[in-house]
Amino acid sequence: MNMELNTDFHIHSKYSSGVSEKMELKTLSVEGKKKGIDLLGTGDCLHPRWRKQIKELKKERESIFTLGDMNFIPTAEVETKDRVHHLCFFPSLSKVEELYERMKPFSSNIDSEGRPRVDLSGEELALMLDETGCLFGPAHAFTPYTGIYGNHDSLSSAYGKFASSVDFLELGLSADSSYADKISELHDMVYLSNSDAHSPFPYRLAREFNTMKLDELSFEGIKKLFEGKKGEMIRNVGLPPEEGKYNESACESCQTHHTFEEAVSRDWRCSCGGSIKKGVSDRVEELSDLDGKLKETPPYLPLIPLQEIIAKAVGHSSPNTKKVKSIWQDLIHSIGDEVEILCDSSVEDIEKVTSEEIANLVKDFREGNVKISPGGGGEYGEILPKEDNRSRDGQRSLTDF
Repeated sequence: MNMELNTDFHIHSKYSSGVSEKMELKTLSVEGKKKGIDLLGTGDCLHPRWRKQIKELKKERESIFTLGDMNFIPTAEVETKDRVHHLCFFPSLSKVEELYERMKPFSSNIDSEGRPRVDLSGEELALMLDETGCLFGPAHAFTPYTGIYGNHDSLSSAYGKFASSVDFLELGLSADSSYADKISELHDMVYLSNSDAHSPFPYRLAREFNTMKLDELSFEGIKKLFEGKKGEMIRNVGLPPEEGKYNESACESCQTHHTFEEAVSRDWRCSCGGSIKKGVSDRVEELSDLDGKLKETPPYLPLIPLQEIIAKAVGHSSPNTKKVKSIWQDLIHSIGDEVEILCDSSVEDIEKVTSEEIANLVKDFREGNVKISPGGGGEYGEILPKEDNRSRDGQRSLTDF
């Protein structure tokens, strides 16, 4: 019997660089349920100390561990020698340990970094993953620095003969499914939207997530869905791609935006002397070989985290203020988890608890009726008031993802 689950498979533990010390399993289990997530990837399961903590959880199946009301499945992100990041799912912790032993001779930081780097090509890593029975795919595929399409023009360029074995594609914050739909080699691929969370705060954890039906809550259930045998992707939920900090081509020093033609004519150097980083939207157009959609893709719902919506509606520059947190708590206690509030609750119910401004902004996001000045050059996009037609140049975002 199919079960409907909200999932976020790509997060990190406190053992990855640049990650909050609060990224502990107990905290994740509590905060994940407040968000409305049913199944979390553990992240970083190749790290020995994090794996030891995962082993202490209650094991429901070989691939599913529980703590409180939260389910976890072993996942990890790995960086290959071309700097591309790959997301991996494991059928059991014994398979994690098997891969760890195979990878260790090729990694100088696998015991110290939750997101290890290996001196292997994508094809060599894919061989190991395939032989270990893992599921794998590109992490944040369109990100300029560490995404597959930031470094390669095709799946086969990165994975060689294992390109046909890729199980899914993670979109990343600067893209949605409409971007991936323009590339024909992705036409039979399942798209994932995950948070890549570095902290458990409500505006980080599950800021992007998936809703899916699984035949069973297990590695095999996920595998069947990826293979198109059983299960169903219901929707991807994530930031509007314009919110991503690499959506448009822009200077990494002064954040001035440039058209693709301008950037090429300038040899990707800004007038300030800084480097222009090619945006995801321009990169997708380079790779696009389709005039229209090749397949029926599950809906992509463009939403930002609830605390960010509240902050914007009440005119606060941070989602971390006392007032924003208080309103968020009132909504969670009165209506339910964040997924329910953002995606499913009636606007009238939200307004009863908070205000017309907050309820209407949730409605605007659901309907795609929000103005966004696109991000680029490492700076996130800015959500503008409906009446605001200003240029983005020189402005800072009111949201801090």
